[in-house]
Amino acid sequence: MRRKRNTTSRRASPVPSLRRAPEGEYAPRHSIQIAPAFWGLVPVWWKKPLSEKKFSTFNARAEHIADSATFSGAFRQNRCLVPASGFYVWSDGTPFAFALKDQPWFCFAGLWSRAMIDGSEFDTFATITTEANLAVAGLAESMPVILDPSNYLRWLDLEARDPMALLKPCPSDALRAWPANPAVGNVRNQGPGLLGE
Repeated sequence: MRRKRNTTSRRASPVPSLRRAPEGEYAPRHSIQIAPAFWGLVPVWWKKPLSEKKFSTFNARAEHIADSATFSGAFRQNRCLVPASGFYVWSDGTPFAFALKDQPWFCFAGLWSRAMIDGSEFDTFATITTEANLAVAGLAESMPVILDPSNYLRWLDLEARDPMALLKPCPSDALRAWPANPAVGNVRNQGPGLLGE
């Protein structure tokens, strides 16, 4: 997956995520809520200005999250689902779009965190990546974890046994791919024309 410099800020556009309502919020116990969050997880222990954060936290590698100082807390306490209709992989300067053949949308496995920076509280998230399946392996070494819908609630259940077992690549034959518009490389560019299909 292509990685970008972390630009999480209050000027960025938040995206929706699905998660268990955090303790202390006015919501029925164990309810699932849709919450806006900024891409690029800021750990709860980070108290400096975001301009000083030099490490990338857009993606969390599955094999490292349980022991990572950045992601382990969120892995234990703050798992989320990130709705998507596809993802991009770059190879030799060319972007390729991937989507599921039989579903118009799906959810990535994600982690979220609530940060307090300069007196402002905001939520951030990271998507989890794992080894690439055969459909992606020719282009990249990793890919986002696409959860089967039957595992959505299990991923959000903090009491679930062995959530690591869910962090594996989806079946190769479930994906379709095509060259995308190179304009996707600029985050300011938006719209369906970027898909190039």
